[in-house]
Amino acid sequence: MFITSREKSIIDLVMKTSGKHTPRSLASYLHVSVRTVQRDLKAVGNILKSFELQLRRTTNDGLMIDGKNEHIFKLMQQLYHVHPTDETPEEKKLQLLIILLHEGSFFKAQVLAKQLGVSVTTLASYLDDVTDWLEKFSIELTRKRGVGVSIDGREANMRKALATYFLFHFHEELLESLYLLQKNNHLDGPVLGYFPPNYLVLIDEMVHHLFDRGQTRLADNDYLGLIVHIAITLQRVENDFLLEEETDSEDEDSTRPFQLISQLCDDLKSELSIPLTKKDVHYLDVILKGSKLQDSETIDYDSIMLGQIIKNIIQDISSQLHVDLSRDFSLFQGLLAHLEPSIFRLKHQMGLFNPLTEQINKKYLVLFMAVRNSLEKEFPDISFPDDEIAFIVLHFGSALLMNEEKTTIHAVVVCPTGIGTSKMLASRIQKEFTEINSVEIKSMKEMEKSNLDEFDIVISTVRLPFDDVHYILVSPLLSDEDIQMIRSFLQSNIQQLTGKKKYVKDSGKETRQEPSSLQDVLQEMKDVQTSIEAILDNFRVYRKSNEDYRQVLKEMVGELEQEGLITDAARVFQKLQDREKIGGLGIPDTNMGLFHCRDASIHELIFQICHLEHPCVIKGMDGKEVQLKNLLLMLSPEKLSFKEQEILSLISTSLIENDTALMIFSSSSEEMIKGKLEDLFSDYLQNKWIKE
Repeated sequence: MFITSREKSIIDLVMKTSGKHTPRSLASYLHVSVRTVQRDLKAVGNILKSFELQLRRTTNDGLMIDGKNEHIFKLMQQLYHVHPTDETPEEKKLQLLIILLHEGSFFKAQVLAKQLGVSVTTLASYLDDVTDWLEKFSIELTRKRGVGVSIDGREANMRKALATYFLFHFHEELLESLYLLQKNNHLDGPVLGYFPPNYLVLIDEMVHHLFDRGQTRLADNDYLGLIVHIAITLQRVENDFLLEEETDSEDEDSTRPFQLISQLCDDLKSELSIPLTKKDVHYLDVILKGSKLQDSETIDYDSIMLGQIIKNIIQDISSQLHVDLSRDFSLFQGLLAHLEPSIFRLKHQMGLFNPLTEQINKKYLVLFMAVRNSLEKEFPDISFPDDEIAFIVLHFGSALLMNEEKTTIHAVVVCPTGIGTSKMLASRIQKEFTEINSVEIKSMKEMEKSNLDEFDIVISTVRLPFDDVHYILVSPLLSDEDIQMIRSFLQSNIQQLTGKKKYVKDSGKETRQEPSSLQDVLQEMKDVQTSIEAILDNFRVYRKSNEDYRQVLKEMVGELEQEGLITDAARVFQKLQDREKIGGLGIPDTNMGLFHCRDASIHELIFQICHLEHPCVIKGMDGKEVQLKNLLLMLSPEKLSFKEQEILSLISTSLIENDTALMIFSSSSEEMIKGKLEDLFSDYLQNKWIKE
């Protein structure tokens, strides 16, 4: 089959969105003219005929492929294996990126155009796109007449820019190549014109072996991402593109991710004789820490500070949208798992691109604004880009069981006469703000007789003689400042906008979950009862005068073994020490530290506190020192049910819930703390079981 990349894209798009795409929307999506698409559609029609299929149009000019399912399946199989006779713009831009990053400092435009096999005009367009891409990674691309094209930036950013371009545009091709290599298939030439196949095979084997051997595993996308970053690092070092001096903390050398990466780099160094340095290990360590690293010792009550922030975000968004999501533990868990690596990535300026951002923004406009509001409030020092916000919106969209938002926003444009420029302004508003569903035009006289409660936002080109009307004064031509002012108003008034509409969920979907069987409900009730009873029965508050908190920890674990609650005190104590090495356990701005682990030798949920007569200094969860006066010990069996995890999370997030909770848990009064736990469980049962 002879097919061009654009023809293949058209078939893919029409097949995936049957009846939705028109020639005009395809032209917009592919960045070509409608005339070009019409010409390509003739060739597409001929290709479909060879599979006994037809290209049909709906009444709205939408395109769809018509024919038997087995013929469509045969076409899909053929398309999967066929390689277009030309290269896509993304492939050309990738070649351009590789040339710029690997072949020197300055390039003449004519030479670059010749290397890529494109015109100088097309090259200029590609350079515009590549410049925008590199800017996201703080890399500057400059073009000077008579001098040429050059790039300037830190080596770490260059590696990230190239790796992210591969993962963003060629994710499926990378997976397919890796799969073929795993099956011992021979590939001619470098993968995607860059990666030596033998490097990918070796890295894949080593990463797989390293992570499968331990109790740590990576999410699928992060596994591929790590392989790509390692392969790029090897090739950059091999070509003498070395990292500048980094300012990474030496304390991080003891963490598990660093040790894993260090071991991996040593193995690669000995196998390939490429001189990887400690700076390369630190660079890859940052990549690994920005991944979703799933460790059996890291459980859901681990991040107390982040857990409290997530509770605040859920509460805030519930308030903005007039829905109650505060009791959705699955949402809490999902956000906790996503936000930890997300924040790490943002702090280290690691790009994460979401191909669905635009689509998510269109489907969940109000929710998108609500999430942005909450993140800005809870993380004032971190700037969340739209791509990160979109991932978080998906968590809330899933919790709300929505297919698409049905919230509608009505605007009114007020002009002196209600004619002329007002129509142009109304049209411009709807184009700029897709969240505004309808725009009415009214003169000042008509406004006096109108019921303003019908409108969510009032926009005027003149000052209005009304004291009780909140309106936005704009220029008839709608400047950039006006657009920003309207957007700020919408974002600041989400509660009023959703309050009128009650944030309607999709009526086409059943909003209640499938009813559980009686056995499931009884098992959940049993898990909750057993968990609460175990926590309350095993709860103790000790007072010890030892000056070494580790000795106190050892004594507490030893006493639990004597009581028969655990069977291997030495192993549990070792696990607690190992967990402390991974990261600080001191709770910032308190005198408490939460020591915890899971182990098969632990039979029940255990929560105990020891008040130290002599405070000790330990590392806090934020990396700063914490004066430890109250040592909190939380132990659990290796396998936990969903409800048992929820009970433990309930305790950990309540530790710093408010000043009263802080005072009670650091009081060393067994009666007060046990009373607090009983109130906590009582509220939980009241809300989760009795009300529901």
